[in-house]
Amino acid sequence: MSDASERAVPRGFRVGGTTAGIKASGRPDLAVFVPDGPVARAGVFTRNLVFGAPVKWSRALVPGTSRGGVIINSGNANACTGAEGDRVAEWMAREAARLTELDPQTDPFLVASTGIIGHQLPTDGIAAALPDLVASVGTSAEHLQAAAAAMMTTDTVPKVAFAEAGRARVVGVAKGAAMINPNMGTMLAVVLTDAKLTPDEADAVLRRAVDRTFNAITIDGHTSTSDTVFLLASGAVGDVPVDRGQLDTAVEEVCDELAQAIVRDGEGAGHFVTVTVRGFDYEAAGQIGHAVCNDALVKTAICGDDPNWGRVVSACGWSGATFDPSRLTLAINGVVVFAGGQPTEYDEAALSASMAGRDGRSGEVDLVLTLEGGSTDFRQFYTTDLTQEYVRLNSEYTT
Repeated sequence: MSDASERAVPRGFRVGGTTAGIKASGRPDLAVFVPDGPVARAGVFTRNLVFGAPVKWSRALVPGTSRGGVIINSGNANACTGAEGDRVAEWMAREAARLTELDPQTDPFLVASTGIIGHQLPTDGIAAALPDLVASVGTSAEHLQAAAAAMMTTDTVPKVAFAEAGRARVVGVAKGAAMINPNMGTMLAVVLTDAKLTPDEADAVLRRAVDRTFNAITIDGHTSTSDTVFLLASGAVGDVPVDRGQLDTAVEEVCDELAQAIVRDGEGAGHFVTVTVRGFDYEAAGQIGHAVCNDALVKTAICGDDPNWGRVVSACGWSGATFDPSRLTLAINGVVVFAGGQPTEYDEAALSASMAGRDGRSGEVDLVLTLEGGSTDFRQFYTTDLTQEYVRLNSEYTT
């Protein structure tokens, strides 16, 4: 990862965030990411058939090359809002382009929105705040933090991550704390790099990273209407070659750090859970990882610091993956609790204590599932427990 001197915006971009009055709380709710010249743009979006107007707008513009950047609002998802929602998303895209002295018809911005569903997004506050926001964008770490803060809804902290690939910088910001599920959940992310990429290359880099990171997290099994991840590449690093493998790794590192930050900030979460699946092929590992992470009985057991291995093994069995249970091994926090088709002897009280959080910190739980005699490949997934606080927060969300 980069050192402190490089923890700023990649060359070729300026960013910022402000308050536009969308949120009743008066907290920041409008962010922009402005390129200094043409950039390669790529995007990955929700797979929910019910999707917001910004998803519809932006999906049609990527992959491609443009001088347009990204505009994001929080506090209102602009989803399930009909023709008026489509009009507002387009207005945001073209107004941001106009204010950055671009042709709104040829270089519109990409758009993302997050927040409550089914309410029309008011434009007066955006129209009033956007000119000053565009005029104040910059390249510092503080500008990045402001943009990240303006994307937050139920998040408790801004989420920013940095990496390097040779001379190239990669920086990402994200929001998300609930409605999180593989194929993305209510999460938005923007990844910027000064490496030089074609639109197709940017698309391939982003999809590889998203599949291994954002698509490997879940909090509640709900895929939302608004999920969006953008990658913009300015090429401002110049003619210095950037190793593609290093860049793939750097983008994945940034996305992985942001993905973990989303799970650690999960609504009401009391435990951060890592599920590692070894020895299976890629697809089967995904089926098992997603099943274990989304199983309500597994999540409630973890909430109670209960090393109930039967729930984990059972979730593997209904996951859709085909395997021989007698070859399956499960370890919880490094303690093997199931092997050869049967439980092992272990100190249940000590294992339970290792799962518990201390000093106000979330508990850490590592579940490692191994198909003995299988391949050396592995996949990792991240999730939370299921707590009474999560239920309370989401039972009161709109009322």
